[in-house]
Amino acid sequence: MTARNELRLLPWSGPEGKPCYLSTDDPDGSMSRLADNIEAVQLGTAAELLERASEALDDQDTNPDDMRRLAKELTGALRDVLRVATSRGHLLAVSELQGE
Repeated sequence: MTARNELRLLPWSGPEGKPCYLSTDDPDGSMSRLADNIEAVQLGTAAELLERASEALDDQDTNPDDMRRLAKELTGALRDVLRVATSRGHLLAVSELQGE
């Protein structure tokens, strides 16, 4: 998934929350596939949380503690989705530059 000499931002953080990158010419390699699968899970989780948030906001009886917990989960999901978007946006830009 990465072009020659390009790094792919991976969908997880390293020690101390620092970004992790993958350098490979094999988009079907085990690490690329693992990253693709984790991104899919993260995007699915975000979609589920968005649905839960919509329901909770519509429910006048939602407990404030539940809303706080949901907000924390949404914050984490948004962080993951932004990382995926950044990674994929970078990959798209590299592909366009190379005429792929």
